[in-house]
Amino acid sequence: MSENSIALIFACPLFGAVLCTFLGGAKRALCHPVAVVSLGGALWGGIETLRRVVASESHEISYLLGGWTLDSYPRGVGIEFRADLLGTLIMLVVIGVAFLVALYSKLTVSEETPEKEGPFYTLFLLQVTGLAGICLTGDAFNLYVLIEVAALTGYGLIAMGSARAAAATFNYVILGTIGASFYLLGVGYLYMKTGTLNMVGIQEVIVQQDLADSATMQVAFVFIGLGILIKMAFFPFHAWLPNAYSHAPTSTSCLLAPLVTKVMIYVMIRMTLTVFGVDFSFEETLWTKLLPWLVVVAIVCAATMALAQRDLKKMLTYLIVAEVGYMVGGVWIYNYYGLVGSIFHVISDACMTLCLFLGAGIILRKVGTSHFDGLKGLFRRMPLTMTGFFVGGFSIIGLPPTCGFFSKWYLITGGMLAERWEYVVALLFSTMVMVVLFFRLIERIHLAVKESGEEFGHGHGDLDLPENETRFDEAPLSMLIPLLLSAAVVLLIGIYNQDVVNLVESFLEPLNLPKGTDR
Repeated sequence: MSENSIALIFACPLFGAVLCTFLGGAKRALCHPVAVVSLGGALWGGIETLRRVVASESHEISYLLGGWTLDSYPRGVGIEFRADLLGTLIMLVVIGVAFLVALYSKLTVSEETPEKEGPFYTLFLLQVTGLAGICLTGDAFNLYVLIEVAALTGYGLIAMGSARAAAATFNYVILGTIGASFYLLGVGYLYMKTGTLNMVGIQEVIVQQDLADSATMQVAFVFIGLGILIKMAFFPFHAWLPNAYSHAPTSTSCLLAPLVTKVMIYVMIRMTLTVFGVDFSFEETLWTKLLPWLVVVAIVCAATMALAQRDLKKMLTYLIVAEVGYMVGGVWIYNYYGLVGSIFHVISDACMTLCLFLGAGIILRKVGTSHFDGLKGLFRRMPLTMTGFFVGGFSIIGLPPTCGFFSKWYLITGGMLAERWEYVVALLFSTMVMVVLFFRLIERIHLAVKESGEEFGHGHGDLDLPENETRFDEAPLSMLIPLLLSAAVVLLIGIYNQDVVNLVESFLEPLNLPKGTDR
């Protein structure tokens, strides 16, 4: 079973999705446990795959489906899954986040999408299959197929939301299709020039035939880059994200918000490092000079738009756009610390965004609104929920010992060593904005409301809630436990940050990246 652990990552959610389709009629109640068990099996497969990759001398294992062999088809004909340290780490984040969201989703799915449990969990599991496959595929065209599997299931999951979700989904479909088309065009140019779709094989051909100056390869690079930037909601291609995640069902936003943009950033890192190669990707071109400045604009604009929001979920979506700028900038400042910080922040941001959206979902269910005015007095009513929520908030600010502190430290260090002071200033500016946002939330959440609507503070022992005010009304355990587990993960990744960094460094070590500004 151990040697088939990669296959288990895909087989469990895939067969679980088929089973949920059949159970979606008379046995809807069974769809939730099927989803949880399927993702539990995938999680075991992911952990076992990571163990095997770490134990491997090359820190990489390959798995071919359908009887193909690397010896028979050295140019990459067939379906290959290639697990290295980077892909396996991100895949494990995908499965872990999905498992916690599946545990959390039972009440929200039955209440927000009644009688649609079968279709919801079918799409949910197919979404996870697509995202996990993106992390492990070794083929550039199969990567496109898996990106579209994740996108199509995402459209369906979002469209199940509120009345405004249909329009948000339509915008997502339009921009997502444009992004996918750019990527596919780029892959077509790659195949035309190299004759292979295998990711490692493409880089080998680029080096052997010295294609760095080829106009075809440059066009392929730009098309693929544009497609990925649109898919990850990089500013100003972000227009689909805020409404899509705000109007989606709670469990949908809890799944998509932590994962989709982060997985696409992983795709960008994979294409630049593994497919095109470091020398080709980071040579002095207009692209490498322009993109760091676009990152600064993205971070500042997204943080400013977040500051203008009065709705909790909408605010969090703009913070996602700002965080995308963080991670893209970490890659394109092009040095060792920037890339370590970018990869570490992919992991950190997935965990802390999960924490925030799980908390926001509980607030929405309890209060009936996510507007700031509806949050008063919540800490006294739901202390555990608010504690878990603000662990994610403190991490996104970058307070130690949360994981967000350490990933931001690497990003800022990389920016300083690269002498990209505009990037460092943008990071510090957005961090200050996040401080304002979350401390404004803390102020409101620590306020209580009298029957007359007059506010009073909670810092005094002689002040009590009105008799008709619920003194303690915590979230159900099925929602509270995943939130607290996600908060614990945020803290544990921060405490054991060096172990995560060691794995990332083992992946980056063969690339001989510059430590500072030297190229």
